[in-house]
Amino acid sequence: MTHRMYGDLAEWWPLFSPVGEYEEEARLFREALIEYATKKLRTMLELGSGGGHNAFHLRGCFEMTLVDRSEAMLGQSRKLNPDLPHFAGDMRDVRMEREFDAVFVHDAISYMTTREDLRAAMRTAFTHCSSGGVALFVPDETRERFAPSTSCGGTDDGARGFRYLEWVWDPDPKDETCVADYAFLIRENSRDVRVVHERHQHGVFPRQCWIDMMAEVGFEPHTKVVEHSELPNGYEFFIGVKS
Repeated sequence: MTHRMYGDLAEWWPLFSPVGEYEEEARLFREALIEYATKKLRTMLELGSGGGHNAFHLRGCFEMTLVDRSEAMLGQSRKLNPDLPHFAGDMRDVRMEREFDAVFVHDAISYMTTREDLRAAMRTAFTHCSSGGVALFVPDETRERFAPSTSCGGTDDGARGFRYLEWVWDPDPKDETCVADYAFLIRENSRDVRVVHERHQHGVFPRQCWIDMMAEVGFEPHTKVVEHSELPNGYEFFIGVKS
């Protein structure tokens, strides 16, 4: 399924999710990767790199290669990170024919809505991770930590403006998915505002599923809960070390 957020609305990504908002979490990602790696980390593959906002804050520490399935989002990232290599690919089956010291998958991993998809993404990470390296997975939700939520945001750029409302809820707690409903309000060089709604589906897997699956594909699994100033319950990181 192609979401408009990552397609014809991708040009609005810098207003939807400003790059400055990623600085704190990028620091947390960097610290976790370095903490669990058993060697110095030089190269990094980011799967599901989106608009490149994490990469903007991480590129000073790692030689980064970015992969995303959306050409529109890669286009946004190239504007922000013109010096980094970008490739179109799906994290479930992309193969770069090389290894990296670190593999990083931010919230794009949440779009793995079946265990088969999640296993395939982890296998991709393991395949591209070098010995002594580390992979970091940062899902939006796990079953144990899931709670319905509502958030909003957005910003302006001159005459243009973008606002959103995000409503995360679970139509069926018995399965392993939830939904995020988005309402986008978009203003372009006038007083008129158009409204777009779309629904995203996320995987919601038990913590033990993440741990078992990392071990199954070959990683030594670890979990880490870290505090974030904007997240009352913090982040839960899933970290795989490759021996």
